[in-house]
Amino acid sequence: MVEVMEKTARLALLGAPNCGKTSLFNALTGGRAKVANYPGVTVEYRKGEFELPNGQGVELLDLPGVYGDCGHSMDERVAIDAVRGNLDGERRPDGLIFMMDASHITTHLHNVLQAKNYGLPMVLVLNMMDMAARDGIDIDISQLQALLGIPVISCVAVRASGRAHLLDFLDDWTGDVLHGSAAMPEAEAETLKDLQAKARQITGGAVSRIMQAETMTQRIDKIVLHPVLGLALLAAILVFMFQAVYWWAGPFMDAIEGGFGWLQGVVESVLPEGWVKSLISDGIIAGVGSVLIFLPQIIILFAFILLLEASGYMARAAFLVDTLMAKVGLNGRAFIPLLSSFACAIPGIMAARTIEQERDRLTTILIAPLMTCAARWPVYIMIIGAFIPNTKIGFLGLQGLVAFGLVVVGIVFAMIMAFIFKRTLMKGAKSTLLIELPSYKMPVFKDYLLGLWDRAKIFIDRAGRIILPASVIIWFLASYPTKEDGITGTFAGMIGGVIEPILKPIGFNLEIAISLIPGMAAREVVVGALATIYSLDSEAVDGPIREVLQNSWSLPTALAFLAWFVFAPQCLSTLAIMKKETNGWKWPLFAFGYLFALAYAAAGLTYHTARAFGL
Repeated sequence: MVEVMEKTARLALLGAPNCGKTSLFNALTGGRAKVANYPGVTVEYRKGEFELPNGQGVELLDLPGVYGDCGHSMDERVAIDAVRGNLDGERRPDGLIFMMDASHITTHLHNVLQAKNYGLPMVLVLNMMDMAARDGIDIDISQLQALLGIPVISCVAVRASGRAHLLDFLDDWTGDVLHGSAAMPEAEAETLKDLQAKARQITGGAVSRIMQAETMTQRIDKIVLHPVLGLALLAAILVFMFQAVYWWAGPFMDAIEGGFGWLQGVVESVLPEGWVKSLISDGIIAGVGSVLIFLPQIIILFAFILLLEASGYMARAAFLVDTLMAKVGLNGRAFIPLLSSFACAIPGIMAARTIEQERDRLTTILIAPLMTCAARWPVYIMIIGAFIPNTKIGFLGLQGLVAFGLVVVGIVFAMIMAFIFKRTLMKGAKSTLLIELPSYKMPVFKDYLLGLWDRAKIFIDRAGRIILPASVIIWFLASYPTKEDGITGTFAGMIGGVIEPILKPIGFNLEIAISLIPGMAAREVVVGALATIYSLDSEAVDGPIREVLQNSWSLPTALAFLAWFVFAPQCLSTLAIMKKETNGWKWPLFAFGYLFALAYAAAGLTYHTARAFGL
């Protein structure tokens, strides 16, 4: 056995989305996963390592979810190529762990038969056996194993006791895989029709359903999927989500703001006058602190999105909006990438790989930037907090309603642009939605926290990698070569002076013109840039950036700034991922152009309308 243990076994997790692969992966690897791209593609996979009780090392691959062997989407094609050993630079797995939601065994068993044709030692793991029993599904494991001709293991991935049987099995099976003594599954018929017929025959012999009252999922779906009540519930959830961003985050934001204010005071009291003091206080602390203050609101937003995904509601939301999206030429499958874009356009654009029709995929990529990503929220929160009074309209706050309104405007224009694109650039046959509705379940607390932590880390990482250097650059540009004439005598003032005439018709001033330049790196940098610029301006009012803006901007300018950011051209990283996903610069440049035109028109219209009403 010593000889075997010198080699790490490479096992691949394969299965449909929402089958529990991620929960099992996190449980076995301890959540210490590396995320990487397959060579030559942008499809991500997760890789982690763990050790079996016998000491055998295992490298576990969490592949993208697949619904079959057809490879309709990019994710499916890459997952299948990985299992078949067709990816350059990637070693083929030694064995395959096919994971299935036991409560959906009748739906996905033909996928297991397809996987037998990959020619790898294979074990079927029936996850969520407790939920299957709850739904009245009784599975004869030994009979199923005999009919399939492969090992079948029952499992409850979220419980240590539910994984014990699987680990005991892997202890022996993995060694057999490395020795080459593991049984190889017999190849199945190639046609999908034949595989589905055999799957029905197997489930008829090994699966029985106990007659019982409606399941919990069925009872909930009567309300959630109702054409009227369901849409009303979805709207209520979204409204509450954006209200919570303001309701719950206040104390935490005040604490962070106070902490950075204290730190700035310490620096100013300890360090002597000079460029070092100015760099740390006016550049780094003012720039980075003005962005990190919004971390609580970003976490709350992500917390809601992850909860919707983990509970099984997200697929229902896609189903609900399918009819609406069909009116603009898309289907409900585009809803998931678009909703992901509320966190960041980059994962939203990448998630569009699951869309089968190429024209629908391109359309979704082009409109994804119109969703209100997390990078916009610091800007929205700053401007809304400074210029919109914190009054109540009924039981709702005006600030939260304005934020929700901005989100709605982005969604409406996304649908308008999709309608236009689908009837011009992306003409083609209408696609239909085929989506599985998973059973409702409580999120796995550990997985939920890991997901939330990962997203918080991304935001903080951007503060270190992008916002910090951008703040230093802005400080330098806004400090030299001279400040005798205020900001106009600096490099930043010179650059802004070239741009300002273009933006002046829409109500933007010199400071805004300067801040939009580093905002191309990441849109939240605009907040830090404005904080740095005004902190270096001797004529600015001292205090938090929101107070400074209240005394420096008119209300029409503030509203125009909000309108600009609803449509603001994308950051460079988003354009770069667009280039990767579309294999060229054609569509990224097109997206930048049409978004700039929309942003300019919306800001100008808002500014002049506000002035006309005397605001």
